[in-house]
Amino acid sequence: MRAMLTNLLGSKPSRLSPSELRLLKQAERALLDDDDKLPSSPCISVCRMSENTGLCEGCFRTIQEITGWGHRSCEEKRKVWRMIAQRLQARTL
Repeated sequence: MRAMLTNLLGSKPSRLSPSELRLLKQAERALLDDDDKLPSSPCISVCRMSENTGLCEGCFRTIQEITGWGHRSCEEKRKVWRMIAQRLQARTL
């Protein structure tokens, strides 16, 4: 995961928008933080679901990931952040 994030953040992928790059940096912080601190929500208040992908256009989460966020453990939240980082990586291919 660290290598994937380093590659993405180090290269500043031109296919990612500024808000997507910020989201990627948030993912890095959430995934590399080893303590029990609750990862922050990826929500950026865009809240628009894409019909093509089934993901929120702002935070790249599924509706299930969004609605269950408040009840997830630290590790489950990090898994969602990992999925977000992978989804962003896929946009750069």
